[in-house]
Amino acid sequence: MMLLPVPSAWARFQVPPPCKNSFTIEQEQTEGAKVAAEVFKQMPVLPDGSPISRYIQQLGAKLVAVTPGYRWPFNFHVVASEEINAFALPGGAMFVNLGTIQAAETETQLAGVMAHELSHVVMRHSTCNMTKQQSIGTWAALGQLGAAIALGNGALGSMASQGIGMATGLGFLRMSRDYEKQADLLGTNILYDAGYDPRGMAQFFETIQAKYGEGSAQIFSDHPNPGNRTQYVNAEIATFPPKPNPRVTTAEFTRAREQSKKEKTYNAKEVQGGAWRQSGKYALVAGGPAQVIPATAGGSGGGQSAPSGRLSRASLGLNDQMTTYQGAAFSMSYPASWQKGEGKNGSVAFVPPNGAGQSGIAYGAIVDSARMKTAVRDNNSLAQATSAIAQQMNEQNGGMQQASNLTTLTVGGQPANAVELRGRSPVADGGSMLVERDLLITVARPDGAISYIVFVAPEPDYPTLKPLFTSMIESFRLR
Repeated sequence: MMLLPVPSAWARFQVPPPCKNSFTIEQEQTEGAKVAAEVFKQMPVLPDGSPISRYIQQLGAKLVAVTPGYRWPFNFHVVASEEINAFALPGGAMFVNLGTIQAAETETQLAGVMAHELSHVVMRHSTCNMTKQQSIGTWAALGQLGAAIALGNGALGSMASQGIGMATGLGFLRMSRDYEKQADLLGTNILYDAGYDPRGMAQFFETIQAKYGEGSAQIFSDHPNPGNRTQYVNAEIATFPPKPNPRVTTAEFTRAREQSKKEKTYNAKEVQGGAWRQSGKYALVAGGPAQVIPATAGGSGGGQSAPSGRLSRASLGLNDQMTTYQGAAFSMSYPASWQKGEGKNGSVAFVPPNGAGQSGIAYGAIVDSARMKTAVRDNNSLAQATSAIAQQMNEQNGGMQQASNLTTLTVGGQPANAVELRGRSPVADGGSMLVERDLLITVARPDGAISYIVFVAPEPDYPTLKPLFTSMIESFRLR
């Protein structure tokens, strides 16, 4: 077979020099794998052995075979989300939503989206982003997410299962327009080298924008349009040596797309609600088969299954003897029957038995600290910090609302604020998800930082627990 000569005009996209990056490749793989494991707990991921998952794995393998640079340990999974989106985590775990498979019209369009995501990993864009955000700590974006899901910190009940990419700690997945253009160009080269029509990626973005509008598909939130996408992609393609009969689509794609249309998909609210866990259809762990999570509240399991019903009054520890937690940053009393969990980022959770699970904390308290851009030195700056944390909780939850005015108080001799919030609880009663009530307490620290406590309970149980929460607040002391 005669090979076509490669014209000297082929100006193959050159991967930019490495960005300033604080993370080693080993760190990126290790910590990225931890976050990937949490994605399985937070989102309805199809088992890796399902036909659609196997198709995506095979398609991914074709692209990885021609992907330049370091040989990242790429792995591919499918999320039963209706959102048109895909994301790749540091280290190479990629998640493709069913909505994306359904929206693609050809295999080269779907391959283009995946090649784009591979390119972000190759150029280490996520950890480049995180390096620029050093103010939040070296591995805060990844490490805090793992601690958050394990303890409920930042995932307090109604905050637990929001769409990945929008969660606190995953802001590094939101790419700049420069990074988007780089991923477009490298992805176009990957498509070409894999034998696909390299126009597929730009075609997919055009199709989605024409059908839904740029503000209507989740993929545009995480992947902002660099502008003139089609123009610069076509300019890149014009330099490629022509290939006869580039692959546009396949029977395997058509079959997988039809199968995807038969699969149950969930919107963002349904993913957050977590009822999909009870179906037994989803993997819940990387590489695992579908599993059934026990649905009975109060059952065994050490709090690992999310409560599906309200806890009994007797299980709340209202009449317990109080025990005192002595930590590096604070001390506080809590009921002796409650469980304690400590996060690597310094956060501490206190929950009654079966009060927390994979949907986050439904009953209990989280204590953490934060350092604002401006030091908290007076009542005004404390109020601003309290409002900022409340706003962040609202953004994380996608619907949490302030339910009371901000009040001032003194906690352990330090100025403090209190405000109540209302959101969605992971607890169901009578087949319906309950409203959640949270009490946010912020306490000014002498060094200009703040400590904050979030007490959480389903709204029907909040009045019952409020006196206990008050007692815990009164026992709080900074150290």
